[in-house]
Amino acid sequence: MNIEEFRDCCLQKKGVTEEMPFGEYTLCFKVGGKIFALTDIESKPLSFNVKCDPDKAVTLREQYDSVKPGYHMNKKHWNTIIADGSVNRQLLQEWIDHSYDLVVASLPKSQRQSL
Repeated sequence: MNIEEFRDCCLQKKGVTEEMPFGEYTLCFKVGGKIFALTDIESKPLSFNVKCDPDKAVTLREQYDSVKPGYHMNKKHWNTIIADGSVNRQLLQEWIDHSYDLVVASLPKSQRQSL
C-alpha cells in the first residue's frame, strides 16, 4: 500500500475529513472530529497509526513484525503499521476499517446515526 491507496481507503468512509493539524508532514483522517488514522507523508515505506482494541493490538504486534506500538500515541490503543509488503493490502484495509469503527462507536448517538 502506498500513500495514495492509504488516503483513498480512509476517504471512502462516511463522514471522513482529512487535516494536517500537526504540521505539513502529518496527515490525519478524522470522523466526527476524532482521529482514526494518521501518517507522516514522507515515510518510506509508508507507515501509519490506527486505533485498535487493546487486546487485539497486543495480538497483532505478536503476530506481525510490521505492527508496532503506536509511535507518539497511547501504546495501549494505537498501533503503527509499516506497509512494507509483508502484510497484504486487504489486511491493512481491515485494520483501517477497525480503527474507523472504534472511533465511530465512541461518537455520540446522534453523530453515529448521521453517518
